[in-house]
Amino acid sequence: MSVLDRFRIDDKVVIVTGASSGLGVAFAKGFAEAGARVVLAARRPDRLEQTASLVESVGGTALSVVTDISQPDQATALVEAAMAEFGQVDVLINNAGVGTAVPATRETPDEFRAVVDINLNGSYWAAQAAGRVMQPGSSIINISSILGITTAGLPQAAYSASKAAISGLTRDLAQQWGSRKGIRVNAIAPGFFKSEMTDTYPDGYLQAMGPRLVLSRTGDPEELAATAIWLASPASGYVTGQTIVVDGGVSIT
Repeated sequence: MSVLDRFRIDDKVVIVTGASSGLGVAFAKGFAEAGARVVLAARRPDRLEQTASLVESVGGTALSVVTDISQPDQATALVEAAMAEFGQVDVLINNAGVGTAVPATRETPDEFRAVVDINLNGSYWAAQAAGRVMQPGSSIINISSILGITTAGLPQAAYSASKAAISGLTRDLAQQWGSRKGIRVNAIAPGFFKSEMTDTYPDGYLQAMGPRLVLSRTGDPEELAATAIWLASPASGYVTGQTIVVDGGVSIT
């Protein structure tokens, strides 16, 4: 196998959660362009169909499965649907996530739990379901955040806590499933990429973060998709249990 061949993911079956908007759409499109078959999961069926149309427009194959990833039975049903349609699951992108910007003294238990239920628990339920059927050489990629590593001036206790926990979950699943199952588990911690979450930031917030952007710009979602494709491919075959920071340098300032 040549070095370039190690980056190929032709015909792999990839599940992308949170595929109805933002970075999930970028992951779905990127993997389709790289030759993978894509299973799209999210709660909004109309937006899922838009993503499926985008995947098909670049020559890809898509299966849409309406899923609330915070529910363990729906995570299991998602993986079962992928297996029924394609007979395999090679890659899981645990991208589904929500966030709030509520001061800690005013955040309600329900608000905090809702974030953790999707960001952390949902990632675990999906990984658990996928881990039961994945074959050696498969890859799970959890989407964390730089807010699990550093702070960025907003009151985001639930989001930051859930994303910091993703790194611990990643390490533990990597050590459990590495030698026993041959499944690699890694995480990506994105910095500032345009998404539904960044659309809710206060006016001027991203501009105020400017001095922390070492590369002087926000990220291109395709750059994040490329990192995920590397982690899904044999090119990263000796990488597991890691959180790869893709943030333009924010976390070092």
